[in-house]
Amino acid sequence: MISFVGAGPGDVDLITVKGRKLLEEADVVIYAGSLVSREHLSFCKPDCNIYNSASMTLEEIVDKMEYAAKKDLKVVRLHSGDPTIYGAIREQMDMLAKKGIEYQVIPGVSSFTAACSSIKREFTLPNVSQTVILTRIEGKTPVPEEEDLELLAKHKASMAIFLSVKNLDRVVEKLKKGYGRDDVPIAVVYKVTWDDEKIIIGTLKDIVEKVQKEGITKTAQILVGDFIEGEYKRSKLYHPSFSHGYREGNR
Repeated sequence: MISFVGAGPGDVDLITVKGRKLLEEADVVIYAGSLVSREHLSFCKPDCNIYNSASMTLEEIVDKMEYAAKKDLKVVRLHSGDPTIYGAIREQMDMLAKKGIEYQVIPGVSSFTAACSSIKREFTLPNVSQTVILTRIEGKTPVPEEEDLELLAKHKASMAIFLSVKNLDRVVEKLKKGYGRDDVPIAVVYKVTWDDEKIIIGTLKDIVEKVQKEGITKTAQILVGDFIEGEYKRSKLYHPSFSHGYREGNR
């Protein structure tokens, strides 16, 4: 069985219990070495065969999986964060399916939820935003015209922007046009949950300068929206006057 496992954003204890167990039992591990902490490998068996996919092609990765599957070995394909978000796993799964090889996907803690936890905020606040948009700016991978960052920003939803801090100046210009203001709160979280994590909070007006001073050009999550700073209404869920299936509210 091939198991695509989310390793979490950085801290090795943010892998799921199920993911850790699969890692401990694996005969073969193919891990994303440029993003996944090598500390995860300390949980592998001494005789586990370990490969770093950073230097491998798609075909080489799938060949290793196929070879192991034919020998009935347990394989973990270890991705950073949650493998279903910018994990490039679909192409791997499709190739496995064509070869008749079974696989499963084990979710992980994504960097966008980890970043929101690091800045101690909540994406979905009453009367502020009930929607979270996960996106990126165009780079080597294009973005559909309908998903241009400026258009998405017009929704005023909470946003988590992946793989884009290198082009932060362009990100900010698109966000300013979309939001129609430059005082929107924004946070850049570098290497979230790693030992050298850095949190930079500002607004669209000053965030580029702040991030440039820190020399951050990669491995950072960008969070944008009024959920970061500002007023919000109290939740109905725990309000004394609100009734639900487990509690009768005050009249």
